[in-house]
Amino acid sequence: MGEKTEFEPGDKAPNPGVYTEVGEARSFHTQIKDPKRITMERGETFPDTSNKDRKWKKAEKARVH
Repeated sequence: MGEKTEFEPGDKAPNPGVYTEVGEARSFHTQIKDPKRITMERGETFPDTSNKDRKWKKAEKARVH
């Protein structure tokens, strides 16, 4: 089984890196303008997102339109 790729506020970062907000549905028509980007260290807690329908994802794996 693989590593979890999307994280909710309050989850712990599994690895260091840059994380960005993604829409929960990730539909092509759902655009996020100016998503938050954060730099995390392993074990740090993810902060709140801009709204309840978003999650955090490692920037290199995130699709933001």
